[in-house]
Amino acid sequence: MKEINEKRKKVICQLMEDELYVPMKEKELALFMQVKPEERQAFSEILNELVIEGRLTVTKRGKYIRGKNKSEGITGTFISNPRGFGFVEVEGLEQDLYIPESETNHAFHLDKVQVALLGSHSGKRQEAKVTAVLSHGLTQVVGTYDNAGNFGFVIPDNDKILSDIFVPKEDAKGAVSGHKVVVKLVSYGDKSHKPEGKLVEILGHVNDPGVDILSIVKGFDIPMEFSEKMLNQAARVAKPVSENDKAGRKDLCGLTMVTIDGEDAKDLDDAVSLSKGDDKYFLGVHIADVTNYVQENSALDREARERGTSVYLVDRVIPMLPHTLSNGICSLNQGEERLALSCLMTIDKKGDVVDYEIAESVIVVNQRMSYTDVNRILEGDKETAEKFEELTPMFYLMKELADIVRKKRKTRGSIDFDFPESKITLDKDGTPLLVEAYARNAATDIIEDFMLLANETVAEHFYWMETPFLYRTHDTPDPEKIAKLGTFIHNFGYYLKLKNGGGGTITEIHPKEIQKLLDKIEGSEEEALISRLTLRSMKRAQYTVDCTGHFGLACQYYCHFTSPIRRYPDLQIHRIIKEQLRGKMTQERTAHYQEILPEVAKHSSETERRADEAERETEKLKKVQYMEGKIGRTFEGVISGITAWGIYVELPDTVEGMVHVSKLAGDYFYYDEEAYEMIGRDSGMRYKLGQKVAVTVDGVDYFQKSIDFVMAQ
Repeated sequence: MKEINEKRKKVICQLMEDELYVPMKEKELALFMQVKPEERQAFSEILNELVIEGRLTVTKRGKYIRGKNKSEGITGTFISNPRGFGFVEVEGLEQDLYIPESETNHAFHLDKVQVALLGSHSGKRQEAKVTAVLSHGLTQVVGTYDNAGNFGFVIPDNDKILSDIFVPKEDAKGAVSGHKVVVKLVSYGDKSHKPEGKLVEILGHVNDPGVDILSIVKGFDIPMEFSEKMLNQAARVAKPVSENDKAGRKDLCGLTMVTIDGEDAKDLDDAVSLSKGDDKYFLGVHIADVTNYVQENSALDREARERGTSVYLVDRVIPMLPHTLSNGICSLNQGEERLALSCLMTIDKKGDVVDYEIAESVIVVNQRMSYTDVNRILEGDKETAEKFEELTPMFYLMKELADIVRKKRKTRGSIDFDFPESKITLDKDGTPLLVEAYARNAATDIIEDFMLLANETVAEHFYWMETPFLYRTHDTPDPEKIAKLGTFIHNFGYYLKLKNGGGGTITEIHPKEIQKLLDKIEGSEEEALISRLTLRSMKRAQYTVDCTGHFGLACQYYCHFTSPIRRYPDLQIHRIIKEQLRGKMTQERTAHYQEILPEVAKHSSETERRADEAERETEKLKKVQYMEGKIGRTFEGVISGITAWGIYVELPDTVEGMVHVSKLAGDYFYYDEEAYEMIGRDSGMRYKLGQKVAVTVDGVDYFQKSIDFVMAQ
């Protein structure tokens, strides 16, 4: 495999040395070199390797040219580590570069830096040194103010920022010790000086209700409020559906349809309808036509594109669009006419979509349903079934079709990780009252199955139209991680069928093999252990302009079509769909989308990741607050992770804490990385992933948002 890649690299370099070569972007290069769609990912990785090796350089416009020396062209984002060293993320490079503490050149967290490769490696990571700081990624920091008389310091909430920030008294805005603040960085410090800043906002005292979550939101730089201009524009466009709005649309108001959501949901952007005849199911997935109200390049559109996604935190939702739209005219409210994009599918008894139509429509939702009520009906609750008597047969039909569709998806190899989510109940002051596992049920599965089917259908349709589009892709796992997983599970009597390349290297695994493994371990003692390790071997899904397939769903075509109220990629492709349906996808519009979509995909992936991280941080914080009242109590849990510094234990309610290695009494314990075990040197006692243990809550750390356990006596 290595030999083949070197030959490919040589061909690419020879092309760029040709005097007739015109700099091209990756997609243009792939087309020019006639790279097959299934080989695009490998081609991309080869280009990235050539950049890292200094043999190619990427221009500011994303075009590839010949590199001049080994260190030229390697730029990336510096990610600081609390222990002093760091990493540099290079776009397109699968593994970050390791920067030793002595080679950071005083780079600040999220700085854009230039690096030079070093000859040594940290484990399997390439080492590098920062040669220049090109620009600063962080301009503001959130932290706790500490008054020191004639000056003060801000202790950053983010432990990746390694130094307190000096604040002169005249720039402190009257803050007192214990205030949560936002500080604007004036200087970033050096070997002799701390970073310096000036306060721009006081969020409140650390003990004030809601300030804890607000600090996290500000720390991730997530925009919260909408400007008056934005709110006024939303109010102007949020008019009732008119006859002009309905012109040229498919009238589906006579079709029986429902929304099925959580009880607290306010932005209802998807409705479903279903009937059956002649061994065929007629499924309609109807999605709010948000683009009718959010015009391209309007203030609303620019704001939505910048936000990328709605953010769902434990105590609040930060919407992508103003509530006037998201909870109003764009929400598929019961009994009200709404504009929609409908994917109308005819499905046979095998679960195959044998016919479909994608259309602009007008709809009226007959009934707003909750997951709880639909699940009660399907479980045989007579009272709930009688309450929704006219709709009950349709819910049973939905369950029938969803079972067929899910079975088909599972047969082809779609991977189903069934880890419970956390549900955290707060009082009016934000104090956590209850943390519990929120498991899926039949109703949530139905909606998931139908939305997946619509997303696949739309993606495949536009793939074959050869229209610029945004896809949701999920790459094949890293072969080394899969090989390591295969070796580990062999100890339990399981195996993965892996496709080997030359020299014994693993080149491919089919997702069906992953799902087979998950089926085999279901109900076993090692289920939690192997499921977690399998999940860790997967890559992260992202938005791309190339349809490279979705490994986890085992499908070639996939996009996000079903949530335009809360995800910008969905809103963007709705605009493309409507232009295509209306015959307005001219050569000029095609060129326009080819130009803007790569950046939309990149930014949407970044904002999605930011939202996920903010959600995790708020959950961790509330779990710490919840467990503070449980110090001294003992709980049963399962070992969910093992590192050199301790053992992570997860409780049934999803709370996770750590037993530090120094608190494992009675022996000296060390971590066996190959076996994923903590082993006592003298006693031979072993702690392994998935093992059930009893732990006592020993303490909590608000700064680290961590919970300390000790093994119960």
